[in-house]
Amino acid sequence: MKTGVRHRAREAALQILYHWEIGRVPPAEAAASHRQIDQDGPPLTGPGREFAESLALGTAAQAPTIDPLIEQHAEHWRLDRMAAIDRLILRLAVYEFLYCPETPRTVVIDEAVELARTYSERDAVRFVNGVLDGIHRALASGAAGPVPGARV
Repeated sequence: MKTGVRHRAREAALQILYHWEIGRVPPAEAAASHRQIDQDGPPLTGPGREFAESLALGTAAQAPTIDPLIEQHAEHWRLDRMAAIDRLILRLAVYEFLYCPETPRTVVIDEAVELARTYSERDAVRFVNGVLDGIHRALASGAAGPVPGARV
């Protein structure tokens, strides 16, 4: 099990996004309330907290840009039919693909698979890996087309 600061930040970002989507609260409010929750292990502070909130707020803001990419590569699955946690893991990873080019895409995929392994069903690991691999290949080849504001 991964326990590095950036992995913990991705877990926190996923929790913030879950609160945003399921709790239907504004992203900034979800991030603020997450800071108040008693977490396992030492609290996420400094750059780790900043990274988590940046990922969560960026993912929420860019969901309208991210979602079509996911639907295009999730064969026979509409976004609204996916398990919420799987949809959020995919959004988080695709956000990182598009807007955090300093993180290698293979690392993003590995982290997303680990999140799926921890927080979702066993079949989600293959699903998340397959969708993200397809998006990764499309972005690398230019087949995904231009994405507004992306730094790929």
